Amino acid sequence: MGVIVQKFGGTSVANAEKIKRAAQRAIDTAEKGNQVVVVASARGKQTDTLIADALELNPNPPKREMDQLLSTGEQQTVSLLAMAIDGMGYKAISMTGAQIKMITDSVHTKARIKSIDAKAIKKHLDAGNIVIVAGFQGIDENENITTLGRGGSDTSAVALAAAVKADACEIYTDVDGIYTTDPRIFPEAVKMDQISYDEMLEMASLGAGVMHGRSIEFGKKYDVTIHVRSSMSDKKGTLITHEVPQMEGILVSGATIEKNLAKISMTGVDNHPGNAAKIFAHLAQAKVSVNDIIQTEVSSEKANVSFTVSKSDFNDAKKAVEGIKETVNCDEIFCRDDIAEVSVVGVGMRTHYGVANMMFTALANAKVNIDSITTSEIRISCIVDKDQGDLALKSVCKTFELDKPVEKRSYVK
Repeated sequence: MGVIVQKFGGTSVANAEKIKRAAQRAIDTAEKGNQVVVVASARGKQTDTLIADALELNPNPPKREMDQLLSTGEQQTVSLLAMAIDGMGYKAISMTGAQIKMITDSVHTKARIKSIDAKAIKKHLDAGNIVIVAGFQGIDENENITTLGRGGSDTSAVALAAAVKADACEIYTDVDGIYTTDPRIFPEAVKMDQISYDEMLEMASLGAGVMHGRSIEFGKKYDVTIHVRSSMSDKKGTLITHEVPQMEGILVSGATIEKNLAKISMTGVDNHPGNAAKIFAHLAQAKVSVNDIIQTEVSSEKANVSFTVSKSDFNDAKKAVEGIKETVNCDEIFCRDDIAEVSVVGVGMRTHYGVANMMFTALANAKVNIDSITTSEIRISCIVDKDQGDLALKSVCKTFELDKPVEKRSYVK
């Protein structure tokens, strides 16, 4: 008997008809001889509605109370799913993050999982139940309700799959897999049959919205097979797996755009050992997550330090660097929130040369100016003006033939 974890996103449980469809899928999987754990998100736009209600009452609500509030969305969904499954003649039980003892740290609204006690889940599975768990939430060591941040139900699902040693974690969404880029911007994008953990982790961190980045980290660390597929059909979706040799023949697997970014530049910082550490320690104390970092030496005495953050962290980041400005003897601070980051990702970059040249040429031909560039072993990212972001993405997609299946791209042997 295998164990399958199935995660249903908000659009997959948005109304009674979709909840029944999700319930039937879970039952069908159980009737094939599997034990089934379902992880569910809040229905439709319910989380957005709860946030709007909170902000109407208090423009700066306490984060602990936001967690108390937002966790109710998933709790409603899992109860309704359990009712639907019971109504179809199959045993089911719903559980909250607290009831499965999903222990997190105490960083409200963006907590990180520390441990999961799978005993309660296994007990109910062995009793013949489909176990339905509220995604996105846990409790800290003081039993305060915490949430994992937007998209945290993905993380809940993969973490649970690791905890119960599931054979697979199926992520059901309103799309039929992972595409080479955002089809809303580049309609010619094609679905990928598989993608490596490293590529998906880069794409998720760079703005691809299908999967939450921390869920991929769990998948890679605990070797969880992740299958992203449509809740509307039985077609195979996209498998997220360990890297296999044939992936090296693909120059670029996908491209992303992230528009929810801001950039902060500190110019004329004293070029002394430890100043960068002071800056980013100050940001860490403010609980600001930093994305790309660029430091350049202007002279033996001065350096410039730039970094990007999510717009949600922008005000906290700005306040933090203003608080450290005098300590590091910074001349000026420049802030921008009118940027987009366009990136290409592919494990094939490890064995191919000329990727950067192709990307920069594509942007030059489209008359898109590059503000700054960052890279990793399998990724190249360019900051551009936000109003040129879509144009930039389309130009690199055409250059790397992301409108074609892998076997039809001209550079793949």
